[in-house]
Amino acid sequence: MPAAPIPAHRRRSRVPVAVIALLAVAATAGAWTLRDRMVGDGSAQSAGRPTAAPSGTAAPSGTVAAAGTDCAGRAVRATRELRGMWITTVNNIDWPSKPGLPTETVQAEFRGWLDLAVRHHHNAVFVHVRPSGDALWPSAYAPWSQWLTGRRDGRDPGWDPMEFMVAEAHARNLEFHAWFNPYRGGQPATVGGPGPRLDQLAPDHPLRKHPEWVVTYPSADKPGSRLYFNPGVPEARRFVEDAMLEAVGRYDVDGVHFDDFFYPYPEAGQDFPDGPAFARYGRGFADRDAWRRENVNTLVREMSERIKAIKPWVKFGISPFGIWRNARTDPAGSATAGLQSYDDIHADTRLWVRRQWLDYVVPQLYWHIGFDKADYAKLLPWWAATVRGTRVQLWIGQADYRVGERGAWSDPAELDRQLALNRRYPVSGSVHFSAAQVRADRLGAVGRYSRAHYAEPALVPTMAQLPAAPPAAPTLTGARRDGTGGVALTWRGEGATSFAVYRVDADGARLVGTTRSAAWVDGTAPAGGSLSYCVSGLDRSGNEGGLSAAAPVAAAGG
Repeated sequence: MPAAPIPAHRRRSRVPVAVIALLAVAATAGAWTLRDRMVGDGSAQSAGRPTAAPSGTAAPSGTVAAAGTDCAGRAVRATRELRGMWITTVNNIDWPSKPGLPTETVQAEFRGWLDLAVRHHHNAVFVHVRPSGDALWPSAYAPWSQWLTGRRDGRDPGWDPMEFMVAEAHARNLEFHAWFNPYRGGQPATVGGPGPRLDQLAPDHPLRKHPEWVVTYPSADKPGSRLYFNPGVPEARRFVEDAMLEAVGRYDVDGVHFDDFFYPYPEAGQDFPDGPAFARYGRGFADRDAWRRENVNTLVREMSERIKAIKPWVKFGISPFGIWRNARTDPAGSATAGLQSYDDIHADTRLWVRRQWLDYVVPQLYWHIGFDKADYAKLLPWWAATVRGTRVQLWIGQADYRVGERGAWSDPAELDRQLALNRRYPVSGSVHFSAAQVRADRLGAVGRYSRAHYAEPALVPTMAQLPAAPPAAPTLTGARRDGTGGVALTWRGEGATSFAVYRVDADGARLVGTTRSAAWVDGTAPAGGSLSYCVSGLDRSGNEGGLSAAAPVAAAGG
């Protein structure tokens, strides 16, 4: 593991062993993720930088009319688009900055990440709450995460991070998507050290109680091995489902989120040692690959069904590796030449979309426009075609962490161009990897795309398959200049989860803010001229009710 951690949920592909060995040298300089090696991206040889819809086709992001007729005689406009970032806890990539920090420091750091999201007009965060068979909540199924406590003994830190995180996100009207790694059971112990043994895990760790569930496999990012819950053992699969659903039932999460860690990415010359489980449970399958795919399919399907049985409004989504299969292998595949998630990690991502087990899919398109082995401009339409005709929304995983690498990624406009290209397809949003990279704003790339694409707030896209109960129009009870240049608004509104605030000025009637309270201050209100405001309520699924009557506000000093 390099001194500056390589993003732990972004590693991937199969290339010749000699190439992997060469690129591993680059990785130790802190430059590369295994995922990029998986397509043999030539820029890996650079010095690099440290990296710490409605039924039918989903509508693309963009400006849409709000509910109701008008606001002070003007048609209102608002963008519907998911905007988010991943907040990674494994290896303390984003948060907490170090293990074992005081509670007050950990909480202050998390508030800082949420405030960063608000400044960039994001409306969601994806927080790593089960990075490696552990938990960031008091769980009956998993020990406390060492990335929080700094210990592997499962000692209680004395507070409930999940409760805190969800409350703080909702206070800023950010959706909270709880991000889980289902099958990881234990990280390699130290840089250069051996992988964890069962007796190194917390005393109450479930793999110590059930060693028959354990599979050990080499780690891509550290010497040594990683422990896994065996996906082929039904009892182990049910257990990890129960562990994740515990958080769904207990906390007011808006989404359940997986990345692409199911079966591990292949290591040269190493097979995942699940032969005994295949012998016991694999009857009826032609080969072990088909059985493994069905094990993952079963997890995804059962989680989809069980989440909706508990809380029908909670969204379920997965962020898969960007390549399902290459067209040279399968005519239904993409015009690419990289690792195939269907074959190499047994993740049939296309099936999950077509069976509509997901509410959204976030393919990790971490390659530049024009890259010959995995061209962003070719993968994007492939994924758009994959969701077409389904209710599954397409969001794109954006590679903020790559900005500054030699080659195409040395151009700060690359992400700007990718977001612009998204608008030509049925893309309903983007999620950025990761929070630390958004804050770092290398080469000014984040500021550039934020000004071009996120200049104004956005409402989350609606999903027709979720419960809908648009609230009645609120009643504005106050609208006045607050003495600091802003406009303070208050209203009454029943049955709404959140509210959208629209302002009429020289640019028309447009969305200027969202909130979960019945009061809001427009700190960007122009001083000159009179203004009018309207407010609408939204239900838990983002469906918008009617607009309030307009409330005028006199010019400053008027």
